[in-house]
Amino acid sequence: MKTVSSFGAYFLKRNIDATLLDWKRDSGRRVLLVRGARQVGKTFSIRELGRTFEHFVEVNFEENRAIHSFFGDSLDPRRLCEKLAVYFSTPIVAGGTLVFFDEIQTCPDALGALRFFHEKMPDLHVVAAGSLLELALSEIPSLGVGRISSLFMYPLTFTEFVRALGEESLVIALHASGPSSPLDEPFHRRLVDHVKTFQLVGGMPAVVRSYVETRNLPGCFVILDDLIVALQDDFAKYRRRAPVSRLGEVFRSIAAQAGGKFKYTGVDFESSGHSLKSALQLLIQAGLAHVVTHSDARGIPLGAQVNPKRFKVLPFDLGIHQRLLGLDLPQFLTASDVELVNRGSLAEVLTGLELIGNQSPRMRPTLHYWHRESRSSNAEVDYVIQRGTDIIPIEVKAGTRGQMQSLRLFMAERNLDHGVRVSLEGFSSYDGIVVVPLYAVHWLARPGALRADA
Repeated sequence: MKTVSSFGAYFLKRNIDATLLDWKRDSGRRVLLVRGARQVGKTFSIRELGRTFEHFVEVNFEENRAIHSFFGDSLDPRRLCEKLAVYFSTPIVAGGTLVFFDEIQTCPDALGALRFFHEKMPDLHVVAAGSLLELALSEIPSLGVGRISSLFMYPLTFTEFVRALGEESLVIALHASGPSSPLDEPFHRRLVDHVKTFQLVGGMPAVVRSYVETRNLPGCFVILDDLIVALQDDFAKYRRRAPVSRLGEVFRSIAAQAGGKFKYTGVDFESSGHSLKSALQLLIQAGLAHVVTHSDARGIPLGAQVNPKRFKVLPFDLGIHQRLLGLDLPQFLTASDVELVNRGSLAEVLTGLELIGNQSPRMRPTLHYWHRESRSSNAEVDYVIQRGTDIIPIEVKAGTRGQMQSLRLFMAERNLDHGVRVSLEGFSSYDGIVVVPLYAVHWLARPGALRADA
């Protein structure tokens, strides 16, 4: 029962696809959970994986409510497979069939049954996905340690966006570039133009598809606005844990406060911090926001030196972010490169989302920043990341070389050899500073990137 993709051929390449194929081929694989916010492409990528199997069974628990009854009595996977094979008129054969449980969070019994597939039918390929999995998982006593693997999925990264535009050769050239081999100016300018578009469109698959097919930005904004309404309608599903109105207020405030320390008073000065904190945690669990925690960053791991009371919050998608901000489109399109990077929080949000989207999908997203709040010495480094045993500070700006006091201060205090400035300039390096173009943040995910090219 193959599923034919409704997307064009240009949409077949997502970074996570290679990881899904590795999982398929792994003889020691576990049942797989693909986790992420609604509409980021989980179902599409799993359907594409299904095309590599002889048989594919897709069980959507939201659409097929009747199937819930299959999991009401026995959770024996063999018996469940017998019923599903009859219901879908498709053989379920170990090694030859991919069984896909979609929107599994709507059927807690099915979620609880996953561990038994690993225990009793380890050779059967079973994958599950859902958009509110974190909330559902918190109510399951145990999925069984060592029986379930997870992959985390996000909206398209910038390089995925460029591939969707049909610019595969440009992506190849980009991956071959670095501080010691910057791109030629024509390629650099083309990527800068794509960055400007990406800041408007973002990485939600439906929006990217519309842009690729029509090149109609106003039409993309309509889709983004519809997605925002749909996401806010979903807030009703969280109402047992937080008031819907609070979730909406916090969701919009994340965009308004992005780029700075998140303050609950910035949402509503009169509301209780507890209710706002609960709402924020739910949005993070649902994959609609990412927290950037302050770290003192005096050693590794960075997560051991965090101050949980000091943090920033990033929206999960750049296009959603700019629509919530109410970006002035004519001003944006006529802005210079320097104005563009320094305007609002777009560049910092893009950098953070690229750092998240280009890390291993097997890892939960983690980001840190550093900030010294002092009357005599106020300084901030936008991101601090760990690569192996190295601590790498990252400053996002388009200013001149003399305007990196915070980055220099941090490097001197931590005795670091290298720092990174992200801007719309091409690759370069000087005085221990590696300049990384905004279109090449993925380069920082390479093991030993600074050692090799700085």
